[in-house]
Amino acid sequence: MDNSFDFFVGTWTSRQRRLRKALAGSDEWYEFTGHTRCWSVLDGAGNIDEVTFPSEGSAGVTLRLYDKAAGTWSLYWAGSSTGMSLPPVVGRFDDTGVGLFTCDDVYDGRPIKVAYVWSDITAESCRWEQRFSPDGGTTWETNWTADFTRVS
Repeated sequence: MDNSFDFFVGTWTSRQRRLRKALAGSDEWYEFTGHTRCWSVLDGAGNIDEVTFPSEGSAGVTLRLYDKAAGTWSLYWAGSSTGMSLPPVVGRFDDTGVGLFTCDDVYDGRPIKVAYVWSDITAESCRWEQRFSPDGGTTWETNWTADFTRVS
């Protein structure tokens, strides 16, 4: 069993930063707070987190499932304003403790690659980033970050 995401089980606050417009050359960021609750399911073969963004009037849910045969995690996101995002991002944590999860997707009608990166993981904090690549992974734009602090 891979317990890579056990660190996230609990309650968190987060500082969210998001680009106003992705893949448009924007450098205008806005910030808001998130509140997350995460719990384990399937005897550790998965977990679920629910996040609320009070100032944004939105929320989201992530379902993470481990594929033992492939040694990878699949992360499914659904937002209250956007619905379910498919396909899931898929990947694993490397030996340095950084998790990289990717998929091919479409943004504003054009094909992109999506990456979620989990890093700087401690017992009390961690970081998540979302990146888009419009050129098959040659260049990446980080368009959303979350710095988490454990509450319990």
